[in-house]
Amino acid sequence: MSSNIKKSILKLKESSTLVINEKSKDLINQGKKVYQFGFGQSPFPVPETIVESLKNHAHRKEYLPIQGLVKLREVISKYLLKKTGNNYPKENILITPGSKEAMLLMHIAFKGEIIIPAPGWVSYEPQAQIGSNKVHWLETKRSNNWFPTALELEKKIKKVGKKKNIIFILNSPNNPSGSVCNNLKEIAKVAKKYKLIVLSDEIYTDLTFKDEYNSISKFYSEFTFITGGLSKWCGAGGWRLGFLAVPPKLKSFLTSLKSLASESYSTVNTPTQYAAVEAYEGNYDEYKNKVKGILNAVGNYVYNNLKSNKVLIKPPQGAFYLMPEFKNTKFKNSSKLCEAILNETGVAMLPGSDFGFKPKRMLTRLSYTDFDGSKFYNNVKDYNSIDEDMIKEFAPSVVEGITRLSNWAKNL
Repeated sequence: MSSNIKKSILKLKESSTLVINEKSKDLINQGKKVYQFGFGQSPFPVPETIVESLKNHAHRKEYLPIQGLVKLREVISKYLLKKTGNNYPKENILITPGSKEAMLLMHIAFKGEIIIPAPGWVSYEPQAQIGSNKVHWLETKRSNNWFPTALELEKKIKKVGKKKNIIFILNSPNNPSGSVCNNLKEIAKVAKKYKLIVLSDEIYTDLTFKDEYNSISKFYSEFTFITGGLSKWCGAGGWRLGFLAVPPKLKSFLTSLKSLASESYSTVNTPTQYAAVEAYEGNYDEYKNKVKGILNAVGNYVYNNLKSNKVLIKPPQGAFYLMPEFKNTKFKNSSKLCEAILNETGVAMLPGSDFGFKPKRMLTRLSYTDFDGSKFYNNVKDYNSIDEDMIKEFAPSVVEGITRLSNWAKNL
């Protein structure tokens, strides 16, 4: 019986990233070989000192403030000041159970229109629907690194209505493309001109392979919200610890978010907040560099062994994704393409249509993290010289899966 459920909620489906993860596990349990390139999860171990901090605070059971542990908000504020040059004071930071929850709260509180560049993460649009906000997709091109040009953004703003309240979502490095935005300054000028609210999803920014942390807030801090967390750079996705940094000029927005938080999750679990203080206060540059070195090497292996006149693909720039486009296929849409690839090769990927592209674009998202991250990490001494032999030894499923996918593509 669905008559007692809101139409906007009935339209929702389970997140495709979580669905592909469960489907892959089901196939594996059935004894089938699956190359898990569909789910975007860090394979690396959480740094041991952060794990120890969690253990040392496991006895803490008290409720913390709705907004989050003061010390944690202080260290995140300092972290953002160092990374972006902007002051997001501790009073303007909200600790959330994952950055995903922070974005959902924003959508629920906000009243207006949402502009999402395609490709965009699978949950951006459903969250906007939950918040009853209309979504406007802005398709991008490979030639501009899968990000909009300033002119494309301005045209979209005018089409939506330049006097309307608009949130523009930016994610760099990007999920699903693995690309980094190279024209932040130009985009920021347009955002400033039309007084857009920018939601800068910086969950992967610490995994930029050029060793830069570039944020649009450097060029447009006035109305830029920043989300981040421990799931990607720290490998602690299951810990569910994220944050939302609110620009001082929009402090009133935070009041509504705190009210929503108080009536939903109350507060983020206490031991993890204490452990997160260590994560943001400690120096984990060596850990991040080794993780990025491995991801960059594996990503380039995938790129070099998959690119062809049948598969268009850009080299990796950050995070752990690539977005291959298959040419000359006879499939009706990218979902059918992914189904065929899974059935015929065992390679699990997500279709480009899940990320805002038209269904007939034969784009897929490939997450190259199907390897034992602890084993790989512990066997790397020089993260600048990870060769093909190491990849074959410590990421055999990636090597085998890409071989199967490449051979399949040759017959298109």
